Amino acid sequence: MPAALIRGRMRPRRPDEQHRAASPLELLFDLTFVVAVAAAAAEFAHSVADGHPEVVGFLQVFFTIWWAWMNFTWFASAYDTDDVAYRLLTLLQMGGVLVLAAGVPTAAADADFRLVTLGYLIMRLGQIAQWVRAGVENPAERRTAFRNAVGISVLQLGWLIRTATGETTTLTFACLAVLELTVPWWAQRKRDTGWHPHHIAERYSLFTIILLGESVLAVSNAVRATEVSAGLVVIGVGGLVLLFALWWLYFLQPAGHGLERNRDQSFLWGYAHFGLFAALAALGAGLEVAVEQTSHHLPLSPTSAGYAVAVPAGLFVALLWGVTRTILARPTLRLSTSVVGVVLIALAPLLGPYAGVPLVVVLVALVCVLVVAVTQVQEAASSPGTTSPHS
Repeated sequence: MPAALIRGRMRPRRPDEQHRAASPLELLFDLTFVVAVAAAAAEFAHSVADGHPEVVGFLQVFFTIWWAWMNFTWFASAYDTDDVAYRLLTLLQMGGVLVLAAGVPTAAADADFRLVTLGYLIMRLGQIAQWVRAGVENPAERRTAFRNAVGISVLQLGWLIRTATGETTTLTFACLAVLELTVPWWAQRKRDTGWHPHHIAERYSLFTIILLGESVLAVSNAVRATEVSAGLVVIGVGGLVLLFALWWLYFLQPAGHGLERNRDQSFLWGYAHFGLFAALAALGAGLEVAVEQTSHHLPLSPTSAGYAVAVPAGLFVALLWGVTRTILARPTLRLSTSVVGVVLIALAPLLGPYAGVPLVVVLVALVCVLVVAVTQVQEAASSPGTTSPHS
């Protein structure tokens, strides 16, 4: 890649720029989130295995990870100058991700969110600096940029006060999280930034792949730490097929053209991905629990262990239709197919006490494969002569 500019002017890139793709810096940025997501999923798996799933705590930590990633992604789509200052501020945000990841265990074990909050603040400080620079160097977008910078700054004070006073309740978190979600809408309601629809679609696709990779890692780590048995092999194969089916479903209908035609729906589409991403992260934890229950005979019942896999898989299938529907009038995955698939997934763990957790994982995987097959057939029937969604 070419050397970075020493100094470039931060102006919006063209939203119709040809062949716009994720930059090497963005790919490196995403790698730091692998650590944070892995830490959150591991702690969630431990809580589920102990019979006391910390769903709220997991969602809180995952929100901070997802929201920082999402803010950087949309900003970079509009203002990536790739000069020295831009790269260094991105490096600062990457450091914040690693600090946040280091604080996940204490947050999960002792509800001590100080290190998590510190990491989040570091990430957000880098983002504030980027918005200030965009406002200073680009007068046409100054109002939007400064609104973003001010909104983020005020909320960081809120997070600091929450941590300093010890008011780390779910209610205070929910209030601040909702306010965080409103900042971009408030800042950009008069003027949209020049984000690139196909670039954004690619960035979300890459993060989806990262989360699927976390599930592979979770299964690999769990199996590697135990003696290999027939049940573990079944879970490994079933888990891999399940992840492959979910990957297939997500990429059946690329989102770039939908975002291009429906830019006004971008907030809803982007925010709705929180559920999809959290489900994939939780699925990794669920597969790890299934492995541990099979190899170590945890006090967790087979039914509960089965639902640790089935719930996130079912949520993904259910939410995928809704997310796609925000930008497309006719999603490839149909509502009827999604509903039937979710019902069958929900029933699978009920066989856990009789057939065992490995079979539950296989059944969930087979249902997802069936959803993929039915969707492919339906799409082929409605679009004769079309062999690929990329055609």
